[in-house]
Amino acid sequence: MHEPMHEAFMRQALDQARNAWALGEVPVGAVVVKDGEVIATGFNQPIGTHDPTAHAEVVALRAAATLLGNYRLPGCVLYVTLEPCAMCSGAMMHARLAQVVYGAADPKTGVCGSVLNLFEQEKLNHHTEVVGGVLEDECSALLKSFFTERRRQALRRGVVAPEEK
Repeated sequence: MHEPMHEAFMRQALDQARNAWALGEVPVGAVVVKDGEVIATGFNQPIGTHDPTAHAEVVALRAAATLLGNYRLPGCVLYVTLEPCAMCSGAMMHARLAQVVYGAADPKTGVCGSVLNLFEQEKLNHHTEVVGGVLEDECSALLKSFFTERRRQALRRGVVAPEEK
């Protein structure tokens, strides 16, 4: 069982993920917390912004850094609905986050243990603590629903996704 505060903040990250879905983006959401308060939020926006770095985590990290006036975010915790990729994990380490808490595992690109664990690389100079599986079922269900709907829409248009050929 995870701490109740982890679940409360993850629910806020899920709200951010729904914002992404509303814009047609993959529903991943993130919040940055400092001293028990949400200081920044973010959701996936790479399609709409034409920015491959506009993942939920990076959007939230940028907002937190701007608010605090520092690219380093010591004492901050980032909550994200999907296990972070290498790009986002690298940004988290450079920001010196204290902890990252994620919901659903990502067996294709997750680097908090699914594909590899970037945070356990001893040669790296900063080690962010990782907690996984918080509200995993809800986070996973949101993603599955999104992709099911996307496939349904593609079928209605007569488009078959490459992986379905």
